[in-house]
Amino acid sequence: MDGDTRKPTWGIELTPEHPPARLASLAARAEDEGFDVAFASSHYFNRDPFATLSLMAEATDSIRLGPGVVNPFQDHPVPLAARVATIDEVSDGRGVYGIGAGDRSALSNLGIEHERPLRRVLESFSVARDLWAGDTITHEGTFTARDASLNLEPRDIPVYVGAQGPHMLRMSAKHADGVLINASHPRDLEWAAEQVEIGLADRPDDRGAFESLAFASVSVADTDDAAREAARPPVAFIAGGAAPPVIERHGLDVEAVETVRGHLEAGDLSDAFAAVTPPMIDAFAIAGTTETVADQFADALSFVDGIVVGSPLGPDLEAAIEKASRALRVAQRV
Repeated sequence: MDGDTRKPTWGIELTPEHPPARLASLAARAEDEGFDVAFASSHYFNRDPFATLSLMAEATDSIRLGPGVVNPFQDHPVPLAARVATIDEVSDGRGVYGIGAGDRSALSNLGIEHERPLRRVLESFSVARDLWAGDTITHEGTFTARDASLNLEPRDIPVYVGAQGPHMLRMSAKHADGVLINASHPRDLEWAAEQVEIGLADRPDDRGAFESLAFASVSVADTDDAAREAARPPVAFIAGGAAPPVIERHGLDVEAVETVRGHLEAGDLSDAFAAVTPPMIDAFAIAGTTETVADQFADALSFVDGIVVGSPLGPDLEAAIEKASRALRVAQRV
């Protein structure tokens, strides 16, 4: 944030829509390019993020690794904690835990109720911390666990909460080690930073440092047009799920957003992507050439401690990692 002389954290999201071996290679490339942390995203229709992270751990030496983000509705929080601890073990202590409430529509596809998401997330990572400390826990809340423990050595794993709404942002700042803000535009990041500050005011002194990261949809390519075209799919999903205050904040055409949402709900993905408008891309992605993206990174870094370069990365994944790294250096004037 403004006035902070620390090197901002560089993160990258790698999506297991590609084979795990390719993501392991991409993680190694990201490590070589100076990225600090790599998240494997978690969607039920893609490959398993934890199997992918295991290969990423084998292919790398120093980059931190974790799911980004899993939700504690699709999987019970106790085995989730065990999987995260396993990644920390196989990576020699480089694990991080990215956890969030999950996508309501995706959970609905699986017949899973999305009840009390803030409480579920908080209880889940609080229980995970106790399990990682070697405790045997009994928990009755949004989920049940009785006399549960992990057959693993105690470990300390940082928790990053994926957040977008005000209550989840504030809870993250009060209780977690970091937040992954689901936003790309400075206007959204400024608003989110205000919510984080509210949560930090109630943060216990013994909780230690807190890190705020923009988990941004980024697309970088040789031309602005190519980058913006590649950004259409994630922007469609972001716009389709955007809350009315967010749409209003960016002055987006409500009917245009409803058109995208309608195509998504009908499963007409190509029509949804085609219906994405330039203002939607401006609002929900950082997209363009290295120079264009560097300027947008610099604007974002006014409000956060670092940036996670999220999907789609660009039309050429390998090239996009190098271009994004260069853009981050330019943004920091390194």
